[in-house]
Amino acid sequence: MPDFTSLPDLALRTFGGAVVAASDESFAEKENLIRPGRPGFTPETFGGKGQVYDGWETRRRRSPGHDWALVRLGLPGVVRGVAIDTAWFTGNHPPHAWVEATEADGHPSPSELAAARWTTLVPRSPLTGDAEHLFPVADEARYTHVRLAIDPDGGVARLRVHGEPRADLSVYDGLGLDLAALANGGLVTACSDAFYSAPHNVIAPGLARHQAEGWETARRREPGNEWLVIRLAAPGRVRLAEIDTANLVHNAPAEVALTGLPPGPGGDDREIELLPRTPLRPDTLHRFTLRHTEPVASVRVDIHPDGGLARVRLFGHPA
Repeated sequence: MPDFTSLPDLALRTFGGAVVAASDESFAEKENLIRPGRPGFTPETFGGKGQVYDGWETRRRRSPGHDWALVRLGLPGVVRGVAIDTAWFTGNHPPHAWVEATEADGHPSPSELAAARWTTLVPRSPLTGDAEHLFPVADEARYTHVRLAIDPDGGVARLRVHGEPRADLSVYDGLGLDLAALANGGLVTACSDAFYSAPHNVIAPGLARHQAEGWETARRREPGNEWLVIRLAAPGRVRLAEIDTANLVHNAPAEVALTGLPPGPGGDDREIELLPRTPLRPDTLHRFTLRHTEPVASVRVDIHPDGGLARVRLFGHPA
């Protein structure tokens, strides 16, 4: 499986994504395209329009043209790959699809976006039914919206737009911000273990509603500890760290430590202690004031010996 699938889904509804328009959604709602989780299916579940699908499905097209869905990325950024999943659509999947993207400032309407300049990320490609199709993308531009086109009609269960967030930090000029936040351009670049759940969950927007919406490791049976590295949205001075073990009642780490890695050449070889090994409590939001003077570009979060974290917030000022 391509490496891009380990990157955050920039279009995910829980990250703020939205399907703002579609050419048609007669059989199944366009909003299903960006729902979290695998698509579900219950055979012989019929509504007034036919079999109920956990996806987006258009009517049988009787005129020239093709159908499309317009998605506003919850996390604008650089797209590294796209997944088009036709799970459970077997006799009603589209035979072909392609994906375009654009960058638009402000809060454009669908009609304004229709007049925008679009770049093809995934060329017209064949699709099969009940399958996940993975398309790597080689494009370094920043995008805010994508458009999925299917030809001529049919159903798609999920659209995943994996990439690296690139936020506009100019709105925070003179203000502090969460330098670790995925929404601001933070990214987990390394992790010792992700047995139960993905490490980038710890910097996701909002609060973790349950255990699976954080990061959790397997039980460690050998010496050492688990860790992850967060590349900050911009090098800066972190003044406040929030370490949240919400929902982790019997599997929170015993202790946590934070280490900063400075920007520039050789930064990975120098370490700045931000927070020494400090006890943690289960199911608790912890706040720690940090007092370092040198800017850091990344922060390593060490948990001892294993367990899980719901969220990590690192508030400060860009250098």
